[in-house]
Amino acid sequence: MDHTLHQRLNEAELTDAALSGATIYGPEDERVGTVSHLHGSGPGAQAVIDVGGFLGLGVKPVAIGITEIDFMRDEDGAVHGVTRYGKEDLKALPEHRH
Repeated sequence: MDHTLHQRLNEAELTDAALSGATIYGPEDERVGTVSHLHGSGPGAQAVIDVGGFLGLGVKPVAIGITEIDFMRDEDGAVHGVTRYGKEDLKALPEHRH
């Protein structure tokens, strides 16, 4: 997927409502997870990403800083993000506990 033409979200758009359910892509443009929800707000917020699993089973939630994800909208208006972390990098993080 070519993300260069996608519109970047501004800081005011980085809300739980806008980002929950967003697909996250890694550095090789591979799908690495989905945003479950946010903790906090503003640049200090953390995105909780569900990584791995199949049909909701075996999913591991991990948290990374929202500033480590480049969130944008595609041509259809769907929100997604790109991070430097690959799927194995995210799986190696500690499990996020609510």
